[in-house]
Amino acid sequence: MTTTLPPAVAEAIRASFVRQTLMQNFGAQLTGLAPGHCEITAPILPTALQQHGHGHAGLTFALGDSAAGYAALGILPEGSEVMTVEMKINLLAPARGKALIATGKVIRAGRRLTVVQASVAALREDGSTVEIALLQGTMIPVPPA
Repeated sequence: MTTTLPPAVAEAIRASFVRQTLMQNFGAQLTGLAPGHCEITAPILPTALQQHGHGHAGLTFALGDSAAGYAALGILPEGSEVMTVEMKINLLAPARGKALIATGKVIRAGRRLTVVQASVAALREDGSTVEIALLQGTMIPVPPA
């Protein structure tokens, strides 16, 4: 089994990630890439809080959705793009901590649709992590823009 992406695919994913202005606004970074796997880490910024002072569910969802999407993109042919068809989220705990870590993975790649999952964990001040959300969804390849 291949544990690294072809350089052209990894570079295409990094370039795509840089074009996501929402991820830029969140201060998110790609912190892991492999075939069918992606990790994105973002600080919980004061501009992304909900009314109780925790990270907003929108931040959690956006990170999980992007991690799952890039996991799917990592197994598609070079030059592909991907979009979310649908995504479900279960919020398990408040997003308390200094950062969120979203880990996306491919569950099953079909001819047209790819089923994905993502887990989002909060990185606490003491270095521990707590799983705060699970996402499951479907991705579809689309022609490049």
